[in-house]
Amino acid sequence: MSVIYILLAVSVTVAIVFFIAFIVAVKRGQYDDSYTPSVRMLFEDELVKVKKPKKINTNQLKD
Repeated sequence: MSVIYILLAVSVTVAIVFFIAFIVAVKRGQYDDSYTPSVRMLFEDELVKVKKPKKINTNQLKD
């Protein structure tokens, strides 16, 4: 039964270490993307499809 407590303590410690490492990496700008904004203007914009208006049923207007 004491092995479960040891494993629980070790797993919580490892999780905290990985969380701290993640926070430090984010603060230092590890995940900042500096390449994509400079290249984005080289790609063509996607064409926007224009929706056609729905046809009006003239039979309903006569009523």
